[in-house]
Amino acid sequence: MIHLSVAIGRFFEALFFAMLKVAGTIAGGVAGIALAGAILFWIARMLIVRRKG
Repeated sequence: MIHLSVAIGRFFEALFFAMLKVAGTIAGGVAGIALAGAILFWIARMLIVRRKG
């Protein structure tokens, strides 16, 4: 009976860490896209200001 509870505990631990890994990957992807968008916006703004000036 003790072995079964250890196995269940390890299963839920692995499930929990897998969910954290997926959430971290998604958060990293969203942060990367946001950073790329901010850089592109900054570059476009600099080009527009340079043309007007």
